[in-house]
Amino acid sequence: MKSVAVFVAKILIFLHNRTILSNFAAKFKRILDFNVSMLRIAVQSKGRLFEDTMNLLAEADIKVSASKRTLLVQSGNFPLEVLYLRDDDIPQSVASGVADIGVVGENEFVERGEDAEIVSRLGFSKCRLSLAIPKEIDYQGVEWFNGKKIATSYPNILSQFLNKNGIQAEIHVITGSVEISPGIGLADAIFDIVSSGSTLVSNNLREVEVVMQSEALLIGNKQLTQEKREILEQMLFRFKAVKDAEDKKYVRMNAPKARLQEIIDVLPGLKSPTIIPLADDEWCSVHTVLDQKQFWEIIGKLKEMGAQGILVTPIEKMII
Repeated sequence: MKSVAVFVAKILIFLHNRTILSNFAAKFKRILDFNVSMLRIAVQSKGRLFEDTMNLLAEADIKVSASKRTLLVQSGNFPLEVLYLRDDDIPQSVASGVADIGVVGENEFVERGEDAEIVSRLGFSKCRLSLAIPKEIDYQGVEWFNGKKIATSYPNILSQFLNKNGIQAEIHVITGSVEISPGIGLADAIFDIVSSGSTLVSNNLREVEVVMQSEALLIGNKQLTQEKREILEQMLFRFKAVKDAEDKKYVRMNAPKARLQEIIDVLPGLKSPTIIPLADDEWCSVHTVLDQKQFWEIIGKLKEMGAQGILVTPIEKMII
């Protein structure tokens, strides 16, 4: 009887352990499945592009920790993980599949020449790649660069420009503070990023040739799975809603019905403005969306037509 009890006990223990292992395996599989369905985005680890990218994610309600001490951070409310990298490492990381997508300056993407696709132009972190020379030089044209030494961190883009224009110049590749090169005798000119131009001015340089315009790009690996492409589409939908709301104002006003058609005619709304009846039969409420660039001009016309109680509010996101 005792041996039977021991045997039964062993069976129960075995079944119990099997159940624990099965549960553990199921949980582990769910973790793996969750990670597989995550979209990984490479983001510059510091600088203006980092700040603009994190702001875009926040406005799209994708919550990500901006900790610079952690290389890989997972979003708390969206199937996305952020990989923080140097900007010049992002194109290769996306092309090789280390990251699925990445936010990178167009200048870096073109310079690296990696095999990735442009998913979207993001419209921020705009700058240009330009040639600059000491301000006291009498510059007559691009031929001035013949026989000169040019310092740059973008040798490939510069080479293409020089070849296109038939210029023979020596390219001196450096990283870091390119703008100090002419001042210390390292080069005759520089080819570098220009935003406001203040850095050039502080180093007694002036911009003479704009070679290319640049902005932030969202680039993607060409071999994304269908599941990851669906996550990407969700993210792009959010980005578009944020972008469509930029420089837009939601305007509400009370308008006299006698001049309602005139008021509607001057409103460049998305479609037709919303008209709401009021307690006073001679008045109605008009709701519409205005572009910031036309805002004051249109508001002045509305006032002349008798609109009153004009209320203006910013738009956070807009689904068109």
